[in-house]
Order: sequence, then C-alpha cells, then structure tokens
Amino acid sequence: MSDDRSRAGTTARTVRRESAVHILLVATAFNSLAQRVHAELRDRGHTVAVELALPDVPPVDRLRRHTPDLVLAPVLDTEIPEDVRVAFPCLVVHPCPVGERGPAALDRAVLAGATRWGVTVLQALEGTDRDAGPVWSAVACPVPPVSRSDLYRGEIADAALAAVLLSVERFASGDWIPLEQGAAQSRPPLDSSDRRIDWAADPTETVVRKLRACDSRPGVPDVLLGEEWYLHGGHPGEGLRGAPGELLATRAGAVCRATADGAVWIPELRRRRPPGQPLPVRLPAVRALGDRLPPLPELTVAPDAAGSDWRDIGYREEQGVGFLSFAFPAGAMSTDQCRRLLAAYRTARTRPTSVLVLGGRRDFFSNGIHLGVIEAADDPAAEAWANVNALDDLAEAVLTTTDRLVVAALCGNAAAGGAMLALAADEVWCRSGSVLNPHHRLMGLCCSAYGSSTLPRRAGAGAADRLLREALPVSAARALDLGLVDRIVECGPQEFAAETARLAARLARQPGTRARIAAKKAELEARETREPLAAVRERELAGFHRIIHDPDAPHHALRRAFVRKERPACTPPHLAVTAARTAPVPARPEAAATITEATTVSVTEAAPTVTEATVSVAEATTTTVEPPATGTTAAEVTVTAVESTTTTPEVTVTAAKSTVTAAETTSTPPEATAVATEAPTTDT
Repeated sequence: MSDDRSRAGTTARTVRRESAVHILLVATAFNSLAQRVHAELRDRGHTVAVELALPDVPPVDRLRRHTPDLVLAPVLDTEIPEDVRVAFPCLVVHPCPVGERGPAALDRAVLAGATRWGVTVLQALEGTDRDAGPVWSAVACPVPPVSRSDLYRGEIADAALAAVLLSVERFASGDWIPLEQGAAQSRPPLDSSDRRIDWAADPTETVVRKLRACDSRPGVPDVLLGEEWYLHGGHPGEGLRGAPGELLATRAGAVCRATADGAVWIPELRRRRPPGQPLPVRLPAVRALGDRLPPLPELTVAPDAAGSDWRDIGYREEQGVGFLSFAFPAGAMSTDQCRRLLAAYRTARTRPTSVLVLGGRRDFFSNGIHLGVIEAADDPAAEAWANVNALDDLAEAVLTTTDRLVVAALCGNAAAGGAMLALAADEVWCRSGSVLNPHHRLMGLCCSAYGSSTLPRRAGAGAADRLLREALPVSAARALDLGLVDRIVECGPQEFAAETARLAARLARQPGTRARIAAKKAELEARETREPLAAVRERELAGFHRIIHDPDAPHHALRRAFVRKERPACTPPHLAVTAARTAPVPARPEAAATITEATTVSVTEAAPTVTEATVSVAEATTTTVEPPATGTTAAEVTVTAVESTTTTPEVTVTAAKSTVTAAETTSTPPEATAVATEAPTTDT
C-alpha cells in the first residue's frame, strides 16, 4: 500500500466550515499524542471532546452523551467495544506501518535498529486482529537512533498527526472508502527475556538498544546490588571499561555500568513493585540507590568539553552564538538539575556572544519541577520549596540578562514551570510539532518561574487567565497566535538543532540586534518600576508555600497519583467538552495586568498518567492556509500546498503560521508510563 505522505503534505484542498466534525477522542491516557491531536483538531475548526478508556466503566453510555460524528482513538491499549463500534464510526491510530501488527511492534523496531517506520489510521475491529482493520491513511517516517519515547514524541507523533488530519478530512468528505489490508506480520509483545541484558555477553550497542527500546514503563528488568530494579534510558560511555555488570562511576545523577566491551550510562532507576504496594517512583539512579551505592568516582564533564561523551548539559559556540543545551528525562528538573543548569548559564554569559540559545535538543524543553524527586523525599515540602526556588533562580537569571538576546528553543513540549521558563527569554522559537501546557492547575499548584508576570505580558491578561483556567494543551500555531512564541521552526526533530543554529546565526548578524540588546537594560528598569521581579517572586512563592504546607491541599494527592501512575476514577471534567477554536485571537493589550492562577482543584481532575512514546516526521512540504479574499463566503477557505525551503523528505501539514505534525500514538501495552514532572499530562 502506498504511503499517504504526498496527500497529507502537498495536495491542495478546500476546507469548508460545513465539513467541521464533532470528534470524540477515546484514549487510555491524555498523553502527549492525545494532547497534540486534541489541540490541532481544534485549530482546524473541529469540536473535540475526550473520554478516557477506564476499566469497569461502561463506555457506550458515556460516549452517547457526546453524540460524536466520529470516535478517534489516538492512544488505546484495549479494543473499542462492539456497541460503540456499531453506534459510531471509530478510527484507531496504530503506530506502525501497514503490514506490521502487534502491541510491541514499535518497541521491536527500535530494538532491531530499524531506520524507517510509520503510522496507520485504521477502522476499529474487535478481537485479536483489532489492528487489521481497513486503512484510512498511512504515513511513513524515519527512525533516528534515539529512545522509543523520544521517537514516539517526535517522528512518530508527526506522522500520526499527518495521518489523523488526512483521515478526518477523508471522513468529512463522505466519499472516502478505506482500503483493506493485505498480508501482515504480527509481532508478539516483549517479555522480560527480550528486555533483559546479559552483561557478560551483550556488547554496548546491544545494551543501548535494549535500554532505548524499553525506556518507558516497565523499563529493563535487572538485578543491581542484590535488588531487583528497572533501568530507564541509556547512553554509551566513552573510554570506560570494567568487569561486565560492574558499577564504574557516577555523573549528573546517572550511574555507569560496564558491558562486555565498554560501558553505558543509566540515568534513571525504579525499584520493582513489592506485592500489594503502590508503584515505586522512577528516580535519578544515584538518588534511587541511595546508601546502597558503593563509593564511586564522580566523573564530571564540562558542558563545553570536547568529545561526544554523554552529558545532560552541553555548550558550544558557532558564528557568535552560544548554545546551552540540556536534556533531562521527561523534562523534569530537580533542584540539582536546576542549579547545575544555572551555573552553566552564568558561565555562558561570560562568553563573547550576542545571542544565547537555551534548549535546542530533541524532545522535551522542560516540564518544571521534578515531582518524582519531591514525592520520594523524606520531607516533600522542603524538597518542593528548594526545587521551585532553584527554578525561579534560573528564570530570574534569564529575565535579567541585558547584555545579549536570549532565545528559548523548544524542539519538544513544555509545561507548567518549564513553559514559564521559556517565556522568560527574549524570543521563544518552537518546533511546529511542540505542545505547550502553560498552567499548573491540574497539579493543584500556582504559577512559578515568574509566569504570573510573563504570561499576561505576552498573551494579554484575558488570554492568560483563560489559558490558566481552561488548562488545555496549546499547539505551536495557537501559541504563535497568542504571542507565547515568536517563531515556528518547520522541521523534523532531528533537524531542529541545525535549523535553530542557522536562524540564530542570522539573528546575530542582523543590524537591529545590537540596538535591541542596548535597549534591554532600559526595558528591564521600566518593568521593575511597574512591578519589581522581587514582588512577583514573593507573591508566587507565598501561594506555593501555602499549598505545600497545607496537608489538606489537593496537590499532595494529585502529585502522588501522578508519580505512582494511578488511573483516575473518571475523565477529568475540563476535557469533557471542548469547542473548536474558530474565533480570531483578540489583539493583545500593550500593558498586561498581572494574573494569579487559581489553585482550587478537585482530586478527580488529576490528569491521567500513562506512558507516552513519540516520534516526529521530518517535513517535506508545508501547507499554508490563505485568508479568504474579499467577498469569499465565510464557509470556505482554500488551503494551497507550497514547497518548504527548510524541510527534509518526510511529512508535514501546515496551517496558518505553523506546520502540523503527527501527534503521539501508541498501541503500547499497559506497561507504558509517564515520568513524574510538574506537568500532570506529561508522559514518557
């Protein structure tokens, strides 16, 4: 069966208002793929509601009250019941190309070192062959050498969104007939023997593949220091050797373990769940092992050190631009990680550059404070207080930088305090496939990282209040309309760093850049006159302090449910009904009022915390939405395909100011899980 890439990315088409579809998303969890699909469908004028596929809750009655035109399952680990399939048209996103079946096909593709993969949207079927239904669309994508979760949130997500948008368009046309599948290969689930590492025999390349293919839940089962653990994530270790299986060193919270021919760095561990006990928290490896860890050398490596040896913070310079990159698992930033990143930022500020780019790697930008470390601490309130202050220190350093332009470069998603950290920069550049969640309400927290000032300053007080109150995901295109971001970078995840470097070098060369830098000090002084940063911080921290020290505050139960991967009892109310975004974005006022985020939430509003894996498709073309000419009926807008000058031969669909990429999908077994971060809807 041919790939629908060209159809998704380059075919001109007419989108009519009467073709808007009322879509119900049915999902195991509202993970990053479901969020992206939700946001992008709303951007295109569809109305979207969400129902979680929860055990022991009859689905058809809940679904009937939505009276959807179409039921779409972006991430589902169970089959859609027959009474639902009879009542409504049902499509399922399958993170595999046509001809591949099974709940672990993507995992096995990463494990085998595949270089190409794809996503298919299928008609829902029942039984063991539920992924054998007729095909509505299929989009291919590359597979770079990254973890399954990173791939799922990147290339796979881009392909999935392209496939979803094309399928919805075909459904709305009323004349599309899905194609039957032919012969297929069914891949069995991965069992513990597939995931387990033979430290005496497996070379480093094999060990890294296993760690990357199984980096989400449950991870790679192993015995370490006499106890059973699950290993999460892995990177080759350069120049280190030892007895196979031996722990050799630590670095930035990770442990280094010897393989048959080298070594690997393992960033995170999770203890095996004791019978009848809650799921243990996934933590930085050194913190998880605690006193069990024998004395080991801490092999620090400077961010700007030569070589490719693994580090979670890196720095380089090109053409007068400094690039401070960081990659923390699931975007969670612990107290230690915030402090180390702040130290690197201060060092970067001593360099003779006119532009400093913060971020720029694949996957998450940041999701704020590390809820897992907080939950596992002996004194969670003390750890939360230290963590939020460390994040505030970092945001303040960015806000008070007046000797250069600071660009926050978001290749992946950002949420809660991490989204507010990005807003502290002079410019925010966002990859077209990114999703922002600029709110804290679903975790029962208030604004941090000066977000109560920067959010309304960028979006306007009214829009900022609405974003915080609705607590819904925001697409890159919508974020651009709102003023949350300044540039959409239209490329795949693997090309983002190079494209960001090109744009940053151009910014550094522009004649107006020096003038902008010269004006920054006066602008900061003017803002300090209106409302000092110290006052903003004091106000935010006062609210945060009340919450973390109030034993009855909903935050504690919400945090616990999030990091322990507890399923909610019902679909969060704020997801039940969501209107399409069809009205124009109101103009932002010149002076934005400061807002204070509401913190009253019910425990039932906790967002689900199941796993996520993503993959983005590199983009070949972009489709721009042209405004209707004078006299054109309001019911019709023409979308014309144009060639993109910064794309690679993969998939892209662009709307208005941004491209559309495939959101994350997964047919992962219920093992998949989310890593604890401040963003309650983050998954891994």
